[in-house]
Amino acid sequence: MDDDRELEAIKARVQEMEEEAEKLKQLQSEVDKQMMPNSSASSPGAPSTYLTIEQKVEADARSIYVGNVDYSSTAEELEQHFHGCGGVNRVTILCDKFTGHPKGFAYIEFSDKDSVVTAMALDESLFRGRQIKVMPKRTNQPGLSTTNRGGRRGRGRVAMFGGFGRGAIGFRGGLRGRAFFGFRGARRPYFYPY
Repeated sequence: MDDDRELEAIKARVQEMEEEAEKLKQLQSEVDKQMMPNSSASSPGAPSTYLTIEQKVEADARSIYVGNVDYSSTAEELEQHFHGCGGVNRVTILCDKFTGHPKGFAYIEFSDKDSVVTAMALDESLFRGRQIKVMPKRTNQPGLSTTNRGGRRGRGRVAMFGGFGRGAIGFRGGLRGRAFFGFRGARRPYFYPY
């Protein structure tokens, strides 16, 4: 008799949990619909959390990078400084993710591409006592680096030995005529005669 009551209570609790799970699924689908509106319904300048690559490239083509921004600047002040260039959709001041302090640069997205050309005239203008740098925003592509930091540091054969300066062990004139054991790639030993 006691076992039957426990079994019925467990079944009732499982039923409640299944109903709650179904409600959560419905709520999640409603939130997803609100977060990703139809592309025909959304305006081209409307911010969205999920952008396709094409949308990101198009938004970046309407955006500028502003460097040497005063750390106590606000988005409203930056928008006011660039208001003569055209309609501003968004001002983003980048902050350090650990401290929350501004990094000293910002991105401004305009409503049209012509505003970017107009904003370039404000390069080296004074904003809050600082000479700001204004450049068109570039689009970063995942997995591609535009810098020269692809694993090689230093010059010559120095890169294989941890970046020592000229004349250090492993440089072209370093151990001429002697055997040298070093490491390359995934720390596998190799024989390197000079």
